[in-house]
Amino acid sequence: MRWGIFFLGWMAFQSGAYAAIVAQPIEYQHDGQVLEGYLAYDNAVQGKRPGVIVVHEWKGLNDYARGRAEQLAALGYIAFAVDMYGKGIYAEDHQQAAKLSGAYREDRTLMRARARVGYEVLANHPLTDPGRMAAIGYCFGGTTVLEMARAGFDLKGVISFHGGLGTPMPAEPGTLKAKIVVMQGAEDTHTAGDIPDFKNEMRAAGADWQLIEFGGAVHSFTVPEAGNDPSKGSAYDPAADRRSWAMLEQFLKEIFA
Repeated sequence: MRWGIFFLGWMAFQSGAYAAIVAQPIEYQHDGQVLEGYLAYDNAVQGKRPGVIVVHEWKGLNDYARGRAEQLAALGYIAFAVDMYGKGIYAEDHQQAAKLSGAYREDRTLMRARARVGYEVLANHPLTDPGRMAAIGYCFGGTTVLEMARAGFDLKGVISFHGGLGTPMPAEPGTLKAKIVVMQGAEDTHTAGDIPDFKNEMRAAGADWQLIEFGGAVHSFTVPEAGNDPSKGSAYDPAADRRSWAMLEQFLKEIFA
C-alpha cells in the first residue's frame, strides 16, 4: 500500500470531516530540464506554515521520498520532495544510480543549482512561510541538503540521513545559516571515511551541528526496501529509523519555534 493512501485515509478519519493530506505532482524546470516534484500539505491547517524540502536517494524520486513528504504534511508542515534528475528519470539498478548521482557528486555547483530551483518552488508557494524552511535528505539526498547548507540557503536547519558527508566545496565561516544534524549508522562503511573531515569542516566554519550515530546500523537504515541483512552494507534498522524520525520531529519543533 502506498504511504499516501494510508495518510489520506488516516487524516480523513481523524478529522471526521474533509481534512486530508493534499498531495500533488508539481512540474518545474532547471536549465532546460523538466523536473517533477511532489508537494504535500494538510488542508486542515490554516494559513502559512513551515516548509520542508525532501531530497531523494540516489536512484531518483520515488514513493519513499513522497511518503516522507506526506509524513511531514501530517505533522502540519508543507513538504516538497524535489526531483534532482528529471521528470520520469529513475535508475533501474545501482549501476545507473551511480551514474546519475555521480554527475552531481562530481559537480557540486550543479547539485546546488538544481536544489535551488526546488527550494524556490516551495519558498514561493502561497502556503509556505519562507522564513521558516528546512531540508532533509536520504543518502544522495543527505549529501544534497548539506550542500544546500554550505551554499548558504536560507534554511533554519538541515538533516542528513545516512548521506555522504564529503565535499570539494567546504563551508566557510559566516556562510552557514542552517543548523545541521547528521544521522549515520555507526557501522556504515560507505560514509565512515568522510566523518573526520566533516567534523573539522563544521568546527572551522563555526557551525551549529550534531553528528548522531546509531549503534549496529549500516547504510540506508531508514529504508525498508534495503532489506534486513547488514552484511550487505545496506539494511533497514527499525529502531534506528524510529528513533531518528523522532529526533527529526523534535529538531523541527526547535528550529521553527
